[in-house]
Amino acid sequence: MKDAKTLSDLVRRYRVDEPKKFRLTAIDPHDDGGFDKDEGKALLKQNLERLSDLQEMLYAQGQWAVLIVLQAMDAAGKDSLIEHVMTAFNPQGCVVHPFKAPNNEELAHDFLWRAHRRLPGRGQIAVFNRSYYEEVVVVRVHPKFLIPQKLPGGVKEPGLFQQRFKDIVAFEDYLARSGTKILKFHLRLSPDEQRQRFLDRLNEPGKLWKFSMADVEERKLWDDYMTAYEDMIQNTSHASAPWHVVPADRKWFSRLMVSAALIEAFESLALAFPEVPKEALPEIDKAREVLTAQKADGDGPDGKPARTARKRKQS
Repeated sequence: MKDAKTLSDLVRRYRVDEPKKFRLTAIDPHDDGGFDKDEGKALLKQNLERLSDLQEMLYAQGQWAVLIVLQAMDAAGKDSLIEHVMTAFNPQGCVVHPFKAPNNEELAHDFLWRAHRRLPGRGQIAVFNRSYYEEVVVVRVHPKFLIPQKLPGGVKEPGLFQQRFKDIVAFEDYLARSGTKILKFHLRLSPDEQRQRFLDRLNEPGKLWKFSMADVEERKLWDDYMTAYEDMIQNTSHASAPWHVVPADRKWFSRLMVSAALIEAFESLALAFPEVPKEALPEIDKAREVLTAQKADGDGPDGKPARTARKRKQS
C-alpha cells in the first residue's frame, strides 16, 4: 500500500502553485494516481480517522477557522464528497452551506455579502457547496444574471470579472490574516463521465429529483465553462488560498485526494489541545482520586449502587 508521502506528492501535483502557467488540460479527469479502488478506499478510511482527531484539536484550541470551497460542473460529485469525507467531522463544529441562485435580499448586496455571513468562527469548519466563485463562472457564462444585480452603469463586463478576481483575492487574504485557513477544490470532470452520471440519475428513481433539462442545455456550453474555470483558477489561486484541481471521474479517488489535502492543511496549523494551568492540577488530581475510589460496578456518586444499575442486573 502506498504511504502518506505518496499522497502528499499527489496533493502537490494537483495544487495550483503557478497559476499563470496552469491549464485545465494538464489535469486528466480520469487520473487515479496509480492507486487501485480497494487501496484508495482503505486509505480514505485512515484519513477520515485522522481528520476526526484533527478537528477535535481545532475545536479545542479555538484559534483557527477552516473554510472549504467546492466548485465543479454538475454531477462532478460535490454532494457525495461531502457525504463521504465531511462525515469525519463532528456536526457541532462543521456546517455545510449550499449556495444556490441568490435571492432578492442577497442581490441587494455586494456579491461577497452572502458568503461573508456564512464564514466559520474560530474552532469551526464551514463547507461551501458552490460559493462566491459562481459570480465569475456561471455569471460569466450567462451575463444575463448580471441584470438583477443592478450594478452601477459604469461597471461592465469583461472588466467586471477581472475586478471581481481582485476582490476575491483581497477577501481571501483578509480572511487568512484573520485566522481562516482556506481550502479550494475544483473537481475536474470529463463531459463523457458527466453524461454517464446524468443517464444513471435518469435510470434510478431515487435520483430523478436531481435532474433538470437545464442540465442537458448547460452541456452545450461546456467549452465556455472550461474557459471560465481556467481563468478563475489562473487569477485566484494564490498563497493564502491555492486551488486544488482534483480528477473527479473516479469518485473514490477525488474523495481520497480531498481528504489528503485537508490533512496536510490541518497539520500545517500546528494544532494542539490547550494546556491545563498548573494551578488547576491539584483539583484534577483530587477529582481523579474521588472517581477512582468510587466502584465502577454501578455505584452512584455517593458510593451506593445506582438504581439503573440494579434494574439492569435484575432484567
